[in-house]
Amino acid sequence: MDLFGTAGIRGDAVERVNPELALSVGAAAAAEARADDDREFVVSRDGRETGPALAAAMTAGLEAAGARVFRAGVLPTPALAYASRGRRGVQLTASHNPPEDNGIKLFVDGSEYDREMERAVDGRVEDGADYATWDEWGDAEDVDVLTDYREAVAGFAADHGAPLDGLTVAVDCGNGVASVATPQVLRALGAHVVTLNANVDGHFPGRPSKPTPETVTDLRNFVADGDAAFGIAHDGDADRIVVVDGDGEVVHEDTVLAVLAEHYTRDSDADDPVVVTTPNASARIDERVAEAGGRVERVRLGALHEGIAAAEADGGDVVFAAEPWKHVHTAFGGWIDGVASAAVLSRLVADAGGLGPLRDPVTERPYRKVSVDCPDEKKAAAMDALGDRLPEAYPDADVDTEYGVRLEFPDASWLLVRPSGTEPYVRVYAESDDVDDLVEEAAGVVESAVADA
Repeated sequence: MDLFGTAGIRGDAVERVNPELALSVGAAAAAEARADDDREFVVSRDGRETGPALAAAMTAGLEAAGARVFRAGVLPTPALAYASRGRRGVQLTASHNPPEDNGIKLFVDGSEYDREMERAVDGRVEDGADYATWDEWGDAEDVDVLTDYREAVAGFAADHGAPLDGLTVAVDCGNGVASVATPQVLRALGAHVVTLNANVDGHFPGRPSKPTPETVTDLRNFVADGDAAFGIAHDGDADRIVVVDGDGEVVHEDTVLAVLAEHYTRDSDADDPVVVTTPNASARIDERVAEAGGRVERVRLGALHEGIAAAEADGGDVVFAAEPWKHVHTAFGGWIDGVASAAVLSRLVADAGGLGPLRDPVTERPYRKVSVDCPDEKKAAAMDALGDRLPEAYPDADVDTEYGVRLEFPDASWLLVRPSGTEPYVRVYAESDDVDDLVEEAAGVVESAVADA
């Protein structure tokens, strides 16, 4: 059925991710877990208007297939992941999607389901309900997860950087569920926190749920005109983080990633510290990690948990994993956690005496991303052709074709071409001092390959 995308199931809450689907996925997930004699699920949701009905349907499906359900109410996705340690979890969220959407994310022992587990659930949904016998149906109870989660994040962050001691931080929660976590954690760490859009509202009246330079203009202006050291913005479920400097400018997501990756690498006493990231992430990350004595491994978008497992199976010690905007603090847990990112980064800023000293060692080359039209049925043939044509066009580059076609040049600039998993495009990413020329030339190669496919 191909229900799952790169981040669970998402879509319109009436047309796709509706109570009928939630019931079916709940029953399928519980039946699959029952086969492994694993019957405990924690269920939570973000603040979307459609969340209560979907949570009720999900709970009914889980119970009918034999699961015991712990209802955790409204939570950030990382808090649900935290609560799924030692059992399974379901978060009902569409993350940064618009308010009419909703979604389903499945967790086991603190990590998102991998592709094999998702396919197993997908197959059971397609086959139809597999309910437990009448005397094996589960039940449900309410649990408080939020208090323990906030204390755990604060405790983890306290081992990094320096005390906040009144550091002023502006936090734009975007009317999402970060409202119940990030301000409280930062205050517990000693910060003076000023909030924007810090009430949970499923209509997202303050700004769109996805934080971008265009949607966080209120935060940018507030920081630029005020005395906050920096600003933080989250998406609807608090797994993403966007950082704004004291001048109101958005810090490039790869720079934030590089700062955290370097910190965790330096902080580690591992013989082989590894940072896992994705093919679209900048070479600035490789530079800072190498300077700190570690190495970088890359994995496909949406599969950080798989990359962590692969790197550890190969003998590496994964100290950090991230794709742009989304970070896994592996010493804390195996999930993406924007609240933990906010807490750790704030402590690093306090330790460095500002955001500037953290950014100064990071080489920030111009970056661009463009999309080339490509019908879905042509993507495979086009990418096959590009596996030959791009190396021919750039013979001095090192080539990696595991996740698209990535070329790294002697001056540390890079180019990535990969098919979109959700839209009829081939994406072209590039970072270079001559980025406009590089993108224009590469896009021309891609257009030719699509035309010939």
